[in-house]
Amino acid sequence: MVDLPYSIEVPAVGGMERRPWPSWGPQALLCFWLARCACGIGVNWGTQASHPLPPSTAVEMLRASGIDKVKLFDAEAAPLSALANSGIQVMVGIPNGMLADLAAEEKAARRWVAKNVSDYVDDGVDVRYVAVGNEPFLAAHNESYLSTTLPALQNIQAALSAAGLSDRVKATIPLNADVYRSSTNKPSDGDFRADIHDLMLSIAGFLSLNGSPFTVNIYPFISLYDDPNFPIDYAFFDGSSSSIADGSLTYSNVFDANHDTLVAALRRNGFGNLSIIVGEIGWPTDGDMNANPQLAQRFNQGFVDHIASGNGTPLRPGNVDAYLFSLVDEDRKSIDAGHFERHWGIFAYDGMPKYELRRLRAPTNNSSNGSSLVGAKNVEYLDRRWCVLKPWVSLDDTRIGPSVGYACGRADCTSLGYKTSCADLDVRGNISYAFNSYYQENDQDGRACVFSGLAVVTEEDPSNSTCRFEIMIDLGAMSSMNTVGVNVFLLYMILPLLTMTLG
Repeated sequence: MVDLPYSIEVPAVGGMERRPWPSWGPQALLCFWLARCACGIGVNWGTQASHPLPPSTAVEMLRASGIDKVKLFDAEAAPLSALANSGIQVMVGIPNGMLADLAAEEKAARRWVAKNVSDYVDDGVDVRYVAVGNEPFLAAHNESYLSTTLPALQNIQAALSAAGLSDRVKATIPLNADVYRSSTNKPSDGDFRADIHDLMLSIAGFLSLNGSPFTVNIYPFISLYDDPNFPIDYAFFDGSSSSIADGSLTYSNVFDANHDTLVAALRRNGFGNLSIIVGEIGWPTDGDMNANPQLAQRFNQGFVDHIASGNGTPLRPGNVDAYLFSLVDEDRKSIDAGHFERHWGIFAYDGMPKYELRRLRAPTNNSSNGSSLVGAKNVEYLDRRWCVLKPWVSLDDTRIGPSVGYACGRADCTSLGYKTSCADLDVRGNISYAFNSYYQENDQDGRACVFSGLAVVTEEDPSNSTCRFEIMIDLGAMSSMNTVGVNVFLLYMILPLLTMTLG
């Protein structure tokens, strides 16, 4: 092990103080973490959707598909409550917008932990990690969180300790892979970014001292999206002609190379034994020429098989702990980074699997490949009605442009575009898709299918083999169905007691 060159700032009564590294070192912490973690594949569960699945339905979908770990981006009450006694491990997130308050006052961190961790742990939620922020050092954030992220992490960890939870719940920071780089493109030359180098060492040191993992989001798809010359096969796991030779090691896929650049950066700075979680990794199915179900299945199945092999990466052999991004499509996600942002789900918005994905759960005696994705049950939809452009409206009508702009600005048109799922639609089809998206977003309200008299409601499905004109989930019906289910459960539990009392 490389000798650690400095002491580290840690929580103490009345504030923070610097302490030397303990003599037992990070190796023991790594052994402890490996003993307690359920290394394998989890999934990110985002909720930025206009018509989300009821949380109880999503949890049953997770369990049926063999997914036993989830990462949440916020401490939302409904998903956390639904996860109680589910057997699913939870990483609960803190949005970047809360970092300043949590950094400024440890009491704020204690209140947050009491409300969003302790109470749910008491109710049977298996919280394992708190994710402090999300990719706070991205260039797009203009250094907004550089001064608050580490203090927020320290205060949350101190609050977990004060609540008696530090042995079972660890605080971490999901970081983008741009916090490290290699000047030669060889993983072995990895180091942290120069502008945040000292900050990254402080974070790594604090994580190591507290037995917490370094969490990183790795996106081979983004590498391909950002660079038209990126060799596409190098993004996948089935062999590539663009392999990288690094001394005696060979890298045939960008995930291994990216991951090991981080491993090398940690080693270079004295943290070679710090555990790593891959907080986000995945492939979208629409919104870009390289985003489709075929490539998403190829990537995600390849990644799952890669992890299931237990071989790890060249510099870090063994198990890899990772969370796929993401569970379901989210039609209200920001599309600043690209239209694909709303299409990362391994399930569609309604909980239907987009493609086969095996081995999320270990194989049993009855299956050599492990479980496949299992869709949501008893999903209720709005009526089979769509909003389309009236057949007799001229395409020269000057009202069309503003109407389409209005619809797409308030609904989801990200499946329209070059080599997307709806790229084969003609002009009238594109207009109808925009109108219908707005109509469904507004629960088929008749007033949402007017567009200055250009639109009409039809019962004839305008979808084709590749382009699906969606019908949204009936939120009212799903809510009623879940209420009935809860009432039946309560009756089942209470009836024996009533019988005993009356008897």
